[in-house]
Amino acid sequence: MAGSGRPGDVVAEAIDALGTGAYLADERGLVLAVNTSGEQLLARSATGLIGQDAHDVLHRNRFGEPVPRAQCPIRESMLTEHTGHGGEQWFERGDGTLLPVAWLATPCALGPGAPGTLVLFHSAGRSWRPAQRPPSSGRLSEVERLALLAETTTLLTSTLDIHEALRRLIDLVVPRLADWAVIDLISHRDEVSRFAVAHAEGGTVVLREDLQGPMPPVPQESPMPLSRALRGAASSLAGPETYQGPPDSGIAVEQRRLFEATGMHSAIVVPLRSMHEVLGALTLGRADQPERFTAADTSLLEDIARRASLALENARLYQRQRKVAETMQRHLLPRLPRMPGRAMAARYLPAPHASQVGGDWYDAFVLTDGATALAVGDVVGHDLDAAAGMAQLRNMLRAYALSQRQPPSKIVEWLDQATQDIAEVSIATLVFARLTENDDGRYELSWTNAGHPPPLLVTHDGVARYLTEGHGILLGVAPDRPRPDATAEIPPGATLLLYTDGLIESPGHPLDEGLDRLRRHAASLAHRPLESFTDELLARARPQDNDDDVALLAVRHGPTSTSS
Repeated sequence: MAGSGRPGDVVAEAIDALGTGAYLADERGLVLAVNTSGEQLLARSATGLIGQDAHDVLHRNRFGEPVPRAQCPIRESMLTEHTGHGGEQWFERGDGTLLPVAWLATPCALGPGAPGTLVLFHSAGRSWRPAQRPPSSGRLSEVERLALLAETTTLLTSTLDIHEALRRLIDLVVPRLADWAVIDLISHRDEVSRFAVAHAEGGTVVLREDLQGPMPPVPQESPMPLSRALRGAASSLAGPETYQGPPDSGIAVEQRRLFEATGMHSAIVVPLRSMHEVLGALTLGRADQPERFTAADTSLLEDIARRASLALENARLYQRQRKVAETMQRHLLPRLPRMPGRAMAARYLPAPHASQVGGDWYDAFVLTDGATALAVGDVVGHDLDAAAGMAQLRNMLRAYALSQRQPPSKIVEWLDQATQDIAEVSIATLVFARLTENDDGRYELSWTNAGHPPPLLVTHDGVARYLTEGHGILLGVAPDRPRPDATAEIPPGATLLLYTDGLIESPGHPLDEGLDRLRRHAASLAHRPLESFTDELLARARPQDNDDDVALLAVRHGPTSTSS
């Protein structure tokens, strides 16, 4: 007998004394221990079972097929933490044979706050090779029907990728309900395309690409099944005889070709229809299965189609939002100015689980007196509202800076007062700086910091320090409070780094840890050309568990800037 070395070892050791097969599972159903009798009955070693999901590894029906989790009485006992028992269950042994078992599952405590289940089982007959399943009749029991609908909802709503959702839909219905599945989709321009024609062959699903592609437009008066479904009118039964007469539309021609190529003798066509629009149609067909579809099959397929339509509409809305966000990003993030003897690089990464834009931003532009304005800021939020507020803030900053020859502190004071009238901006942080060249060729940076992480200055030799001076409160808190300025000389070949907090913050870790990590990586990359420096720094310093936007602006001047 082997155990897991975790809470419950005492229970694990005790089951070895039982004269019947037994295994111990945690609250997730993972095997913690198996006794010697269990190893012998299952023809499996404890080492091969421990850490595995007992249901996935062992539980089969009499044909050797995996049992749906929703139909597993042993798993139900685990989830409800109630004692259960029964017979007529089958475990798959290590040699591939099936062992009929009688079983008892009872909850047990593995330790404080660690529930588990002890499963006892013994042979209820001789083991045998899985029986060959008879040809499917296509009919499901009420339990199988409910399980299929639950599985449809779970699988289709767990992805926001349209193609992935439709692939999952095909896998759900072929070959369980039909030999063929056909999906026709309507685009936002009312163009129809045959997305997939899928067929069950030898236990796998194969796509017939020669039958896929663009389709004729939807006829508005045609009574034919697919035309009606694509108008969202109704579901219909169809067969090859349906399309034998003179075709009333281009779609009818394509449907005749489909029946001839697939050999389908019976089909059912249902609309894919959301609350707002018709998305397409789903056709299931039978060629190998002898039984024809009947009107009684319609309600099940319509239930599946409703769930698929909801998932498809959500995926389409998400992709449209991403498209809008990507377009906004291209327009909102500026092009960097080109100046002799000075190089700039900028990067923007959106929050992984939000829109493609958010409140993080950067900007760089040449002022009327020849100085270079630099800015990096963060408007609270990770959505299009934050992006809109960021655009307003950036444009106002540009307007003040270009029209007024004032120090950074004064520009930001005006900006802070103006944010009271911007509905999309509640709280924001910002670093605004001027980079100027003195008469003797030296560069000087003057800046003010409104609650933002401090700029980082890295010399060409790898000496890195944060510019912590000039720090004030964030925007939108006390707009009438004066703001400080700070100045620093920028050595030749040095790199100035402005960034947002997504580059340094990590859940459960202090901010100082992130700042130190950024400083050390920046120092180690100081000799790199600027583009390489920026890419590598973003890859190395950004926390792996970061769920925030990141904006990064790097400036380098002097003899080494041209090498970037």
